[in-house]
Amino acid sequence: MFLITLGILMLIASFLVKANPNFSAFNRIGRMLGIFVIILGFSTSCFVQIQPGEVGVQTLFGKVQPGVLTEGLNLINPLVDVVRFDVRTQNYTMSAVHDEGDQQGDDAIRVLSSDGLEVVIDLSVLYHTVPDKAPDILRTIGLDMKGVIVRPVARTKIRDNAVFYDAVSLYSTKREEFQQKIFQSIEKEFTERGLVLENLLIRNIQLPESVKTTIESKINAEQEAQKMRFVLDKEKQEAERKRVEAQGISDYQRILTSTLSDKLLQYEQIKAQKEIATSSNAKVIIMNGKAGAPVLIGQ
Repeated sequence: MFLITLGILMLIASFLVKANPNFSAFNRIGRMLGIFVIILGFSTSCFVQIQPGEVGVQTLFGKVQPGVLTEGLNLINPLVDVVRFDVRTQNYTMSAVHDEGDQQGDDAIRVLSSDGLEVVIDLSVLYHTVPDKAPDILRTIGLDMKGVIVRPVARTKIRDNAVFYDAVSLYSTKREEFQQKIFQSIEKEFTERGLVLENLLIRNIQLPESVKTTIESKINAEQEAQKMRFVLDKEKQEAERKRVEAQGISDYQRILTSTLSDKLLQYEQIKAQKEIATSSNAKVIIMNGKAGAPVLIGQ
């Protein structure tokens, strides 16, 4: 478009100096050069290249044209302007950490839970533009989708849903449920505006210090209780082991007492004396033939 305008201006300038004979040469060259620039401008303005991951929306004198230009080289009306839309996955992060989110400083979402406590939430929104909806988006929203749709909708829906949960539940047991609910709420709004919500990531939930202290005390108490239960279980197992051991000794003694007799004891005595007699260390064995232990002489 710039070349066409430049060529027209050159033609106008050549006609303005037509009456002056001193500029006759410039008049001819100016007309030829102006026509060439106009032709060049029309030829280059008839083609536009769209990069991968983008679509182009055409506007003619401020009016949005239907349809989109896809990636590659496209033939267009040289009078239209092309607005490019990125249709790849976009990430919008709101974080309390400096320089971590899309906006400088603390941009986390502060919500009130059902028990009246302030909870700070870091959130990332993953989304993309529906290519066919790009003309409607340009007409109704413009190019600042993050500022007009993504940011305010996400923050509002989180606050609307957080009031149904207490602070501790948001932090622990109900976190997945809460994330699913706000995903469904935001997804509906995005769909109506030509956006697709891919994922919603609750990156961090920060509780008030008083609640954090209470939770830590509760966790420490539970750990101490688990430790005590372990000690008691161990003591019970040891007591059971000793009881079984004592029962075994008692059973052994009872069986041994009931089975011993005089003849069995004599037999065992004879066996022991025989082993002593055959031992290389035994020198003399005197057996008196009466009841009682034998007399051993020598080593």
